[in-house]
Amino acid sequence: MTEITDFDALREAMAENSGQPEGPARNARAEELLTAAEKLGVPLAVIEALGHQLKVYNYSSEKGKMFVPFARLLRMWDERPEDFDEYETHSLHWVFKWVSAGMLDQPHIPLASIEKWLGEMEHRYRLAGHSERAVRSAEHSVAAHMGDVARAERAYTAWLAADRDTMADCHACELHGQGWWQAELGRDAEALRLWRPVLEGEYTCAHEPHTAFASSLVPLLRLGRLDEARANHLRGFRLVRAMESMRGAYAEHVEFCALTGNEARGLELLAERPAYFTDDGHPQSRLDFLSVVALLMDRLTGLGLGDRQVPGPAGREWTARELAAHARGEALALAARFDERNGTAYVSERARARMERQPLVERLPLGVRSVRPAPPPVPPAAPVRATGQSDLPALLAEARRLSDSLRPNAVEAWAAAAAAAEDTELDPRDRAEMADHEAMSLGAAGTALFGRAADLYAEAGDPGEALAARARGAYVRALAGDLDGAVAAVAGLYDEVLALYAAEGTGMRQTASVVMSRARILTRRAHEGEGDGSSLAEAEAAVREVLALVDGRTGEDVRLAARVAEAQAMLGELAGLAGDLERAAELFARGAAAFVAAGLPWYAVEYEARLAALAHHLGDAAETERALRAALEHGGAHLEAPGRAQLHLQLAEVLGGRGDAVEAGRHALEAAHWADEAGESATLGAWARQQLGGFLLRQGRWAEAAEVLESALPDLTADTHGDGAVVQTQWWLGDCLSELGEHRAAAERRLQAAEIARHWPEQHDHATLAHLAGESLGQAGLPVEADRAYARAGDLWRALGNVPGLIRSLRARAWLALETEGGPAEARALMAEAIRTCEAAREAASDEETRQQLVAELGQTHGQFGDLLARSAVEGAEDASVRDLFEEALAHVVRSAEVFASLGDGALHSRSGAELAAGRLEADLDRRADAVARAHAVLAAYEGHDGAVTGEGDGEAEAVRARRAEAEQLLRLLTERPD
Repeated sequence: MTEITDFDALREAMAENSGQPEGPARNARAEELLTAAEKLGVPLAVIEALGHQLKVYNYSSEKGKMFVPFARLLRMWDERPEDFDEYETHSLHWVFKWVSAGMLDQPHIPLASIEKWLGEMEHRYRLAGHSERAVRSAEHSVAAHMGDVARAERAYTAWLAADRDTMADCHACELHGQGWWQAELGRDAEALRLWRPVLEGEYTCAHEPHTAFASSLVPLLRLGRLDEARANHLRGFRLVRAMESMRGAYAEHVEFCALTGNEARGLELLAERPAYFTDDGHPQSRLDFLSVVALLMDRLTGLGLGDRQVPGPAGREWTARELAAHARGEALALAARFDERNGTAYVSERARARMERQPLVERLPLGVRSVRPAPPPVPPAAPVRATGQSDLPALLAEARRLSDSLRPNAVEAWAAAAAAAEDTELDPRDRAEMADHEAMSLGAAGTALFGRAADLYAEAGDPGEALAARARGAYVRALAGDLDGAVAAVAGLYDEVLALYAAEGTGMRQTASVVMSRARILTRRAHEGEGDGSSLAEAEAAVREVLALVDGRTGEDVRLAARVAEAQAMLGELAGLAGDLERAAELFARGAAAFVAAGLPWYAVEYEARLAALAHHLGDAAETERALRAALEHGGAHLEAPGRAQLHLQLAEVLGGRGDAVEAGRHALEAAHWADEAGESATLGAWARQQLGGFLLRQGRWAEAAEVLESALPDLTADTHGDGAVVQTQWWLGDCLSELGEHRAAAERRLQAAEIARHWPEQHDHATLAHLAGESLGQAGLPVEADRAYARAGDLWRALGNVPGLIRSLRARAWLALETEGGPAEARALMAEAIRTCEAAREAASDEETRQQLVAELGQTHGQFGDLLARSAVEGAEDASVRDLFEEALAHVVRSAEVFASLGDGALHSRSGAELAAGRLEADLDRRADAVARAHAVLAAYEGHDGAVTGEGDGEAEAVRARRAEAEQLLRLLTERPD
C-alpha cells in the first residue's frame, strides 16, 4: 500500500476504504490503516483509525472482531479523554450500542458480562448527560433475545417514553426495531404501521429500509397482503444482495421463497452466497441463515426432491435431504450454545418453530424467472383389478356422464375405467367406448384404434356410432396430413350415415357426428388450399349441412348444442379465410356465445381468442379486451398453462396500450408465471417479463422493474425475440438504474443498447441512447467517458438534422469540460458553438413551431452559458478577472430573458427565471438598484396569476408560488445587505 506519512493522508485513506464493499478486504485494509496511524505519533489519528476499524467490523460478517478495538478506545478515553475531539467523543458513546448488541450475538460472551456492559453503558450515558432512550433500547434487545417478554415490554415502554437525543438510533433503525418486536408478538398490522415511514423512504440509513423490507415479508404474507410482499421482496433483495453484513436479512428473503412456492429462487439465492453457510464471525445471523436453509431443504424434500443436488457449504456436493439434516443440526447446536449462555430454551424453541413453518401461499408469482422444481416422475400405479363388488360400475357411469355432457377429463375418466377393467370381461359397448376415448387421447396416432372402436360399436349393435368412430378416424388422418385419403374415407361414411338416418337406423347424435367430421375435414382442406374458392364453397356447404341437420333440434342434448356452436365458429373460420374479417368476428362471437349458453364455456376459449386477434387486427380495442377477458373467464381452471400465459400476455398488451399500467402489470405477471409453468421461460416467459418490467417502470416502481428486466435479459435474444426487444429492455433497465442512483450500471446498459441500435437503418434511437449514456456517465463521475458519449450523440443528431438534440449535447459537453483537461476555454467554445448552431437553425426554420422550439433552446443556451461563466470563476482569482466573468455572464443571462420574452406568456417561467438569475449577478456586481428592479419586475409579472399561466404543463400554481418566493427572497437579501 502507499505509505501514509501524515494525518490528512490517513483520513483520505479511511474515507476511501469506507466507500469499498463490505467484507474481509475492507476489514483488512482498516487493520493496515491502524498500523499506519500508530506510526504517526498522533493520539487522535489512532482514535480515528480505531473508530474506522470498529465501523467496518460492525458492517461485515466479522462483527466479533469489534470488541478488541472498542476496549482499547475505552481505555484511551479513561486515561486521556482530552485526546478525543467532539466527534470522536460522540462516536465512542455511540458504539456502546453496537458493542451491547454485538455481545448478544456471540454465545461465548457470558450473560453476566452483557448485563455488566449494559450497566456500564447506562452509567457512562448518565455521566455524559445523555437520555436513557438508547440504554432502554439496548435493554429491550437483551430481554427479547432471552425471551423475557415481561422485561422486554417494560424496557420497550421506557424506550419510547425517554427523550430522543443524539445517542438515540436514527428514526429508521428505531422504527425497524419497534416493528420487529410487534411482529414477534404477533401484532403484524401494528408492525407494518410502524415500518411504513421506513418502507416508503421517509426515513433511511445505511441499513434501512433494507432490513425493514426483509422483516416485513412474513407479516405481509400472514396478513394476505401478497402484492406488497412480492414488491418488498424484489425491492429489498436488491438492496441486501451486495451487502455482506446482512446475512440475517438475506435469510428472510430465502425464507420468503420457501413459504411462497418459490423454492427454485430460494436455491438461486443460496448459490449467490456460499460463504454464508460457514462465516462464523456473527453466530446469530448464521443461526438465522441455517434455520431457513433447513426450512427450504425440508420443503424440497417434501415435494419429492430430497435427492436433488443443491448449493451448500464448499468442499462437497449436497442433496436437499443431506443439507436439511446438516443445516438443522448446525442451527440447533448454535441455538443450544445461546440457550446455555442465557439459561433458557427460548432460542432453540424459536429456531425449531422457524424451521417447521409451513408455506403461507401455494405459489406467489414474482415476475422474475424461477420455475418450481418438478418432482421426479411417479411410477405408474398398479392397475385396479375388478374383484367381486368392485368400483368398475361406478367408474363406467362417471366416465359416461362426463363424456355425454362433454365435461373436461372425460378421456381420463375412461382411462381410469379401462385400468380398473383389466382382465375383466366387458360387453362390446363398454370396450368400444374405452377404445374410442383412448383413440381421442392419441391424436394423429389414433386412427387404427378408432377402427377398433368402430368394430366394437358394430358388434354392440350400434352401426351409427360405428360410422361416427370411423369418421373421427378419418379426421385424424386429415390432421396427420393425409387430406385426400381423409376426404375419400369420409365421403362414403357420409353417404352411409345419411341413408341409415333416413331409414331410422341411427339417431341424430351419430348422424351429426359424421356430418361434422366431414365438415371439419373439408374446412381443413380449405385451409391447406389457402382460401381457394371451390374448396371454401364446399367446406361452407358442409358446415351449413350440420346446422340444417341439428339447429333447432338439440333439445336437452348438450352434444348437439355443441355441434351448432362449433358450426357457427367454423363458418367464422371460413369467412376469415375468404377475407371477410368483420363477418368472421361476428360468427366467432356467435359460436362462443352458443358454447357458453350450452354450459360448455371451456370450448368457447379458442373462439374468444380468435375473436380477440381479429378485433385487434380491425382496431377494435374494446372488443379485443372483452374477448380476452372472456377467454380467461371461460377457460377457468381448465386452461392449460401455455394458453393461459398467451391470453394474459395479450390482455396485458391491450391494457398497456390504453394506459392502464397497473392492471396490465398484473396480467404480465400472470403471463410470466404460467409461461414458466409451461416450460416456456426462455421464450414466452421472457416476453412476459420484458412487458412486466416496462409496466412496473411506468408506475415508477424502479427497483421491482430492474429486478424483472435483469431476469428477462439473459433469455432475450435477437433470433427469438428480435433485437428491438433486447434494446428496449436495456433501455428500460438503464432508466430504472438511473432512477435508483446506479449511474455507472445505467450507463453500461444504455451503451449496450446503443451498440445494437447503431446497426439500424434509422439512427434516432442510437442517438438518444448515446445521449442518455452521456448523462449517466456524467452522473457516475466519469466526465471523459461522458464527453465521448455526448460527442457520439452530437454527431448523430447533426446527421439526423435534429438541432435541439445537437444543441443539448454541446451544452452538456461544455459543462463536462469544466471537469476535464479542456477546462473553461473548451467549455466556452462549446457553448458558443451551441449558440451559433441554434441561431443558424432558427433563421433557416421553415415553420413557426420549429422556430419557436429553437428560440426556446436559444434562451436556455444563453442562460446556461451565463451560469457556466459565473461558476467557472476560480476561487482566489483577482477581483478584476472575476468581475469580468460576471459581466459576461450577466450579458448572456439578460439575453436569455430577452429571448424568452419574445415567446410571450407561454415562456413566462423561463423568462422570470432568467430575470432572477440576472438579478443575483447584478447583486454580486454591487448593482443593487438594478437587482431590486428585476425582483420587483418578476413580482409584477405574476400579479393576478393564480396558476393559470399556459404553456408550462402541470404544477402551474406551484411554479407561480416558487417564482414569487425566489423574487421575495432576493429582495430580502438585498434589503438586509449592508451598503
